[in-house]
Amino acid sequence: MTALAARRRHPLASVVLVVMGLLVTGALYAVFAPGRASAADDPQDQIAKGKALFLANCSTCHGVNGEGRNTAPSLVGVGAASVDFQVGTGRMPLRQDAPQAPQGDNRFTPEQIAQLAAYVASLGPGPSIPSESDVAAAQGDPSRGATIFRTNCAMCHNFAGKGGALTRGKYAPNLDGTSPTHIYEAMLTGPQSMPVFDDQTMTPQDKRDVIAYLKTTEQQPTPGGFSLGFLGPVNEGLVAWVVGIAALIGCAVWLGAKSS
Repeated sequence: MTALAARRRHPLASVVLVVMGLLVTGALYAVFAPGRASAADDPQDQIAKGKALFLANCSTCHGVNGEGRNTAPSLVGVGAASVDFQVGTGRMPLRQDAPQAPQGDNRFTPEQIAQLAAYVASLGPGPSIPSESDVAAAQGDPSRGATIFRTNCAMCHNFAGKGGALTRGKYAPNLDGTSPTHIYEAMLTGPQSMPVFDDQTMTPQDKRDVIAYLKTTEQQPTPGGFSLGFLGPVNEGLVAWVVGIAALIGCAVWLGAKSS
């Protein structure tokens, strides 16, 4: 005990304790302290990278500064939501000159889309990309969303969101498989021939209700057999008429051949 006490009173004991305390404190801080913001999190860095992507992929049509040209609209004020929708669904960059930009495979990573959106958003104020809570279908009311959809959207997209033809070679696309974020952004920005449903026209809760309804229709069963695109009674009546008439003609031919 005497020897142990003597070592505890050694002149270097306090120095060792201080060093050990600093080491433990540093280790704990490294584990629990919030991480330092990376370069990718820097808004100016995002904008700079987005501008480089824009110049390489978009400026030919939309102009070097996004001012637009004869064949493409100005992007000043369209906001990040429009970029996220158009690029995220593969509609942009445009593949071919057509009445409407078709949906296709996405050419960019999520990080690159975020950079492009950041750059276009810096050109002028516009709708931002919705948050996860904004597009949460679980927080929407499908029955109320069905009413809103039938009132505002069904005349183009069909009552079940299966799409339909418009004038001059344009069309309303099938909404099956479209992500909730892109559905919300489409309502917010009004791409192609679609009208803009801003928060004054259609509240965020209204948009969530519409998303909930559309996600419900994707899981709708078809107890009668073929869905026929859920196009309604006209489509079903046409199929029944064609099949029924064909069956009656077949029976008449068979009976005539049998009697002879």
